[in-house]
Amino acid sequence: MVSVEDRLQDAVRSPEPDIDALTKHLAAAGGKRLRPALCLLTSFLGPNPGNEEAEISATVVELTHLATLYHDDVMDDAPMRRGVPSAQQIAGNSAAILAGDVLFAKASAMVAGLGPEAVRLHAVTFERLCFGQLRETLGAPDNVSPRDNYIHVLAEKTGSLIAASARYGVNASGGAPDIAEAVADFGEKVGVAFQLADDVIDIMSDGDVTGKTPGTDLREGVETMPILLLKERKDAGTIDAEGQEILDLLAGERDDAQVERSVQLLRGHGVMDDVRQLAHDWSEDAVASLEVIPDGEVKDGLIAFARLMVDRIS
Repeated sequence: MVSVEDRLQDAVRSPEPDIDALTKHLAAAGGKRLRPALCLLTSFLGPNPGNEEAEISATVVELTHLATLYHDDVMDDAPMRRGVPSAQQIAGNSAAILAGDVLFAKASAMVAGLGPEAVRLHAVTFERLCFGQLRETLGAPDNVSPRDNYIHVLAEKTGSLIAASARYGVNASGGAPDIAEAVADFGEKVGVAFQLADDVIDIMSDGDVTGKTPGTDLREGVETMPILLLKERKDAGTIDAEGQEILDLLAGERDDAQVERSVQLLRGHGVMDDVRQLAHDWSEDAVASLEVIPDGEVKDGLIAFARLMVDRIS
């Protein structure tokens, strides 16, 4: 991980000082580095673990992740990211989008040295990331329920890159195709579990601990899983008075007082337990995908990784 961090910090540098400050901005702000850690871990499922190709792959997935954050913050008009002002707050939307494009270009140049299969995986993953964002923007098709559409968006926007991270590690170390397929399936399900856990954290967390104001998604008009489940209950005629009040408060334009009241009501509502359970179910489904992985430290680490994603909401 030390070597990957060095590679990452070198990759985000640019030759012109003002551009350099922008392309280094989010990498310098830190981050959990979950994707490169997963990539390095799964490389130990092949005969040549932790090699240079695995380190390059790990750097590629984090560069790609960083590129998407620049774009996401523009789309969400996010004021902060990783405890610092977001790139578009510093330099404007156009510059932030282009900075993200620069990082994606750097990732593409780096992955080219890994061969055509790695290039194909990178391209397919980035396509899925874009499709997920488009599906979130356009909403559910007529023949898809809002809940199923939301899960699909989570799988595309978050699961796809975590899946690619796991697959890259196995491929880099010469692991078997069935092992690569298993960890990719694992990664996609972990990504969904991770985002469902975030839906809970957005409502239940202490803002002084997380650095985020509770109810951020509600303020931005994003319908996350708790609201989708309440709407399902309303359609089924089984919603309670508190659930209906939450939906009424969030209908149309909403001010801070309405959001704060909604958060207060949600914190005491049983729908949050349903979302917790969904997150745990996806995490356990991810663990079940590892059946073909040999028992040992790597499998134990993957299981711990999956459960860590949701233990933070228990």
